[in-house]
Formats: sequence, structure tokens, C-alpha cells
Amino acid sequence: MMYDIPHVDLSTKVSKVEWQTRVELAACYRLLVMHGWDDLIYTHVSARIPGTEDLLINAFGLSFEEVTASNLVKIDIDGNIIDPDSPFEINPAGFTIHSAVHHARPEDQCALHLHHSDATAVASSKEGLLPYSQYAAFALASMSYHHYEGLAVDHNEIISLQQDLGSANFMLLRNHGALTMGKTIGDAFMHMYDLLRACEIQVKLQHGAGDVINVNHKVIQGIKAQANIVHTGLTGGQKAWPAMMRRVKRAYPDFDK
Repeated sequence: MMYDIPHVDLSTKVSKVEWQTRVELAACYRLLVMHGWDDLIYTHVSARIPGTEDLLINAFGLSFEEVTASNLVKIDIDGNIIDPDSPFEINPAGFTIHSAVHHARPEDQCALHLHHSDATAVASSKEGLLPYSQYAAFALASMSYHHYEGLAVDHNEIISLQQDLGSANFMLLRNHGALTMGKTIGDAFMHMYDLLRACEIQVKLQHGAGDVINVNHKVIQGIKAQANIVHTGLTGGQKAWPAMMRRVKRAYPDFDK
């Protein structure tokens, strides 16, 4: 049975800052589809509206290719929907991880969580991510791990998740998936791009490759500053991000409605 998506248009009803955040977050959801990183209606990307404690997240029940700037849901940091007239709901269980990390990292705008198969495979291996590529070196310079404890709804796990994340921008969730943080939506996307490419390369190398050359440990130790230049901020995530948004606009002209 087909169900119509309620039509909303918030383009003239919210602040310019909120609208820009909505457009960029909707673009990020469409990029996940374009890269094949979506998981039906599950997983989330959440973004803080600058200058507020309010967050935006996808409506539960929509596929990522149906996400638009207007149908993103505005919530408080505890997952309560702010607009009582919104026709959409969110997945409260799925938001638990996002609530935890946004509480722990108020300086970051965006949290991106995926169930990508290669990331889950690497997260489920005892050794975790290995220094097999430049992509891995970027991630390993700011990497953390969190052990699987079932659905993240227990308060004690929320605390351990926050402690495990610390100041890292990359996290592998054991037996579960991947999480990246970013000071902007573009930064979080670029971090996830690096992490998933690193995991894809590792899975390929572990299925048929001979001896693998590791990135030197000293290189990884010194690469964090380089990664901050290449993939973070105005010369990093924000340099690539406008091109990514143009790509989305060409593929999905309606995403910013």
C-alpha cells in the first residue's frame, strides 16, 4: 500500500540559519543514498541549528531519498519534537546515540551514524581498523571504539558511549556500525567518507591480498594536524562540501524544498 508524504514548506517560516542547516542536512541524506550508504529507513544524521540547542533529524518512516529541507524534524537535545503541529515523528530509540553524543560534544554541529557493511565488519573484528591506507591514517589519528551492549537505550550505556567517544571524530561501534562527528555537516560527511573508504580497502585486502604494507606509526602520529587541514574546516570539509551539494542538486532538484 502506498502512502503520500505530508507536504510541508518551511522555507519562509524559519530563520535563515535554520533553513541553511536544513538544506545542508537534507543534502547529506541524499548523498548517503548516492553512495549506497543508507539502510532502508534506519540510521540517522543529526545537526544542531547554530546559535541554539535545537537539532534537526530525519522523519521516521521516510527513506533517505525522500528527505527534504522542510520535512526534517526539529527536536530538542532529548528528542522531544519542538513543533507540535509537525506531521512527522522520529525514531526515539534511534536517536539515543545522537542525544548522547550531542550532549557530550556541544561544540560539534553534526553526528552521522551508519550501518555500512564494511564498517560493521571491521568494527566486529578484534583488531578493528588497521593502518592499511591513507584513509585509515586519517581515521586512526582520531579513532575510538564502543563495545556492543544491545540497543543503546540503557542510561549506563549512554554514559559509556560518551566516555568512549571522548574527543574523537571517528568511532567504530562494535558489531553495529560507524559514527563520525563534525563541527559542520560537511566535516562529518568527509570524516565518514574517509572511514568507510578505509574499511572498504581493509575488507578487500583481507580477502585475497598477500602481505600488506602498513602506514608507519610515526606517520599516523603526525597526521592529525594534516587531517585537520585537508578534511576539516574552511580548507577541508567546507572546501569539498559545496561541490557535494551541487552534485545533490543535479541528482535531486527537489531536496532543498
